[in-house]
Amino acid sequence: MTNEELKVLIGSNIARLRKNCRMTQAELAERLNYSDKAVSKWERAESMPDIMTLMALAKEFGTTVNDLLSQPGAEASLPAEPEAQPEPVPAPQPEAKPKSRNHPMRTANRRTIQGLSSVLVWMVALFIFMVTDSFGLKHSWLVFLLAVVANAIVLLSLRSAWQMYGINRILVSIIMWTSLTFFYLVIWLTWQISVWRIFLMGGLGQMAILLWFKLFKHPNETKKEVSDHD
Repeated sequence: MTNEELKVLIGSNIARLRKNCRMTQAELAERLNYSDKAVSKWERAESMPDIMTLMALAKEFGTTVNDLLSQPGAEASLPAEPEAQPEPVPAPQPEAKPKSRNHPMRTANRRTIQGLSSVLVWMVALFIFMVTDSFGLKHSWLVFLLAVVANAIVLLSLRSAWQMYGINRILVSIIMWTSLTFFYLVIWLTWQISVWRIFLMGGLGQMAILLWFKLFKHPNETKKEVSDHD
């Protein structure tokens, strides 16, 4: 089998198993800390995942690396051989089915939790705004800027706990820029002093954020970039 034929075989197996697990390319990419563009390239046989990524794919699909490297027709012959030894066969099958079926549900639950957390943050912010506004406090609308920061912190904490790092750098940037905007408006509205230079700190902070996440980039992301250039 040539290298190109192997790419086509692996790509078709990834697409088939992903659809069987009812996962989108974006969901699979997020679980592997890859981009959906990389998953799309695998399935179109434009690039091929390395052995570590193949092991991670097999784990997500509840199967083996051998299944990813085998012709789909060969799967039918595999169950026929263990029929003479029925005891080992049931063991892997019950583990694979719940695992693949639970992935979409687990993703949906996490999205629901993130949505509920965001709604709760904004409900609290709206309540504080109504209370402060009813007492005639000036600029009570600034509480909504703090709500943006609080919402980003909550999402960042949840996604970090679930090891979902895809948009964490964006959340950190939102926290920094919104906080700087809040302090700028407080100073301007209170003392009529323009401290626009505070945003220069934001530029340096943004560079620090990009370098920080590049420093702690997941190993698979580096391998992915190399394979994409190949």
